[in-house]
Amino acid sequence: MAVLALDIGATKFAAGRVGADGRVSAVRRAPVPADGVWEACRALLLEVADGAPVAAVGIGSAGPVDVPAGVTGPLNIPQWRAGFPIVAAVDELFPDAAVRFAIDGACLALAEQYSGALRGLRNGLAMTVSSGIGGGILVDGRVVLGRSGNAGHIGHIVVPEWDVPCACGGVGCVEAVASGISSARWAREQGWRGGTGAELARDARAGDQIALAALERAGTALGRAISSAAALLDVDTVVVGGGFADSGEPLWAPMRAALARHAGLNFLRGLRVEQSRLAEGATLRGAAILAAGLPLPE
Repeated sequence: MAVLALDIGATKFAAGRVGADGRVSAVRRAPVPADGVWEACRALLLEVADGAPVAAVGIGSAGPVDVPAGVTGPLNIPQWRAGFPIVAAVDELFPDAAVRFAIDGACLALAEQYSGALRGLRNGLAMTVSSGIGGGILVDGRVVLGRSGNAGHIGHIVVPEWDVPCACGGVGCVEAVASGISSARWAREQGWRGGTGAELARDARAGDQIALAALERAGTALGRAISSAAALLDVDTVVVGGGFADSGEPLWAPMRAALARHAGLNFLRGLRVEQSRLAEGATLRGAAILAAGLPLPE
């Protein structure tokens, strides 16, 4: 019987088959459409299942989520923002399958714990900086889910200086300042003519002054958020992944400078902040670990 993993991102779906070791193969991806979101997701799952009976499905989703209710409500998927019953929908699609569901940040933390920068550690924070900003927490060797499954949602830590409205309804969230989407939006407001976070990073590396200012702004906000989260959680390692985290020194230099300024407590002085070494698809890997029911490393 097949075991499947599903990653519900802000702009795309990814799904694949899961082996006994939790690794993913036969990965397929599809953009999140403006309409017919579940239909697109359903078609992708059926394509990956390829007619085989399905024993289990692991789902990692952009948040916020309500894990006990089996509901996802990603801020960047308007059709689902009010809440979509993803677990019930997958149950109906594969009635004999065990369905396991978590926020994407928790899946990222699982992947980093198994085969990334958090391997062998007891405490840490995994972050994704991409279209949005999310995270997962490792405490005493276990990934923490929280009351509703949203623990680690670092994208909604409020950073000083910026009163930018956030899609969550709040103001000043680091996601509203430092995500790829938010940074590109700010740059366009300053006269930059590009479109995406990847283009913004490319132009910053080429010396475009607006793009450089946008990444300095984003990196500073990220450094402040990380120092606050590290002080709260008492972690010694933070691993940062995601497409926008690949922006290079124009993002990482101001991030490190903000950390040096704000992480002043004695127990934070050895704080390590590393870029994820996992290839694209770390959230899907974490969803696969969920699906396979693998024990957490001790």
